[in-house]
Amino acid sequence: MSASAVFILDVKGKPLISRNYKGDVAMSKIEHFMPLLVQREEEGALAPLLSHGQVHFLWIKHSNLYLVATTSKNANASLVYSFLYKTIEVFCEYFKELEEESIRDNFVIVYELLDELMDFGFPQTTDSKILQEYITQQSNKLETGKSRVPPTVTNAVSWRSEGIKYKKNEVFIDVIESVNLLVNANGSVLLSEIVGTIKLKVFLSGMPELRLGLNDRVLFELTGRSKNKSVELEDVKFHQCVRLSRFDNDRTISFIPPDGDFELMSYRLSTQVKPLIWIESVIEKFSHSRVEIMVKAKGQFKKQSVANGVEISVPVPSDADSPRFKTSVGSAKYVPERNVVIWSIKSFPGGKEYLMRAHFGLPSVEKEEVEGRPPIGVKFEIPYFTVSGIQIIEKSGYQALPWVRYITQSGDYQLRTS
Repeated sequence: MSASAVFILDVKGKPLISRNYKGDVAMSKIEHFMPLLVQREEEGALAPLLSHGQVHFLWIKHSNLYLVATTSKNANASLVYSFLYKTIEVFCEYFKELEEESIRDNFVIVYELLDELMDFGFPQTTDSKILQEYITQQSNKLETGKSRVPPTVTNAVSWRSEGIKYKKNEVFIDVIESVNLLVNANGSVLLSEIVGTIKLKVFLSGMPELRLGLNDRVLFELTGRSKNKSVELEDVKFHQCVRLSRFDNDRTISFIPPDGDFELMSYRLSTQVKPLIWIESVIEKFSHSRVEIMVKAKGQFKKQSVANGVEISVPVPSDADSPRFKTSVGSAKYVPERNVVIWSIKSFPGGKEYLMRAHFGLPSVEKEEVEGRPPIGVKFEIPYFTVSGIQIIEKSGYQALPWVRYITQSGDYQLRTS
């Protein structure tokens, strides 16, 4: 069972719009949601599911809105939350920003979307591209004698329209990996993981059947090939277009793609990643009148690769002033509202080592060091490179030009200094 009703509330808990799907929970029950939320918040026991008697409220907050689903049954909570997040995604596709004003300005369309997104408490058409074929942002006057809903909605392939034609068939594939890293002051890696996504931009005619392979460890074990270049993927999630049975059988990603942009899959690897950009820092204070910071950055990735748009955020004492900088490459600037120095390097080749020195004045008044020193943060992007070594193998033989691009970027990448 899924939701009985869905509400969109303003930041004070007043309903802006609602849709009653099953009629088994009184719509007035939503009045209990906000007092319950405030009470739980004050008690420090806030949870994504709140209950009042027999009624359960499953809620999420987005911008200045609350999206709340009510049910009195033992509903599939993960399905309800997936639906709420998908609803936000669809509304954002329609209105760019989802906030109170966009709900008030698009009342009729929001109602129509709520009608199509769910039927009798069960999710229905949730693909915004298909919805936009028959729920437009112009006036929705129905022409008599014509069916309003396109056949795509009832097709087995509900995410792709029929009759798509392109002069030139092309598929663009982006493999994007974010590195999350936390290193302590001794240089030991405390947390290390790779979060990857494979995104496609598809310009193909008809109903193409695409097949992709990966250098996945399970596949290599199935086929008895060498594991040297294989990758062990975890937490793999696919777009609904992927045939899961085929993947389970022979690790082939077989699918009829949606038209345009979409995310084919995401994955995670909990693996010990060698820090791609290694940071060493020395901070010296002199008689409480000045502080000097020396930061050394080293590219620990292969020499053929280059990290672009590198930003190294170095924390400084909150009472520092009169900044002076010297860098061997790039530029440094002081951002007093964040108490950091940002060292920017446009192009950072692998194997290179660079230095930045910063000099600050400190008030002569002796201040006890109660502040903990925040970690150094690093942002970067390395094109044509994946830290996991994942590779896409095109297997479909479809007459198209596949363009594959690999990118590694920083996720939550921090190095502690104390």
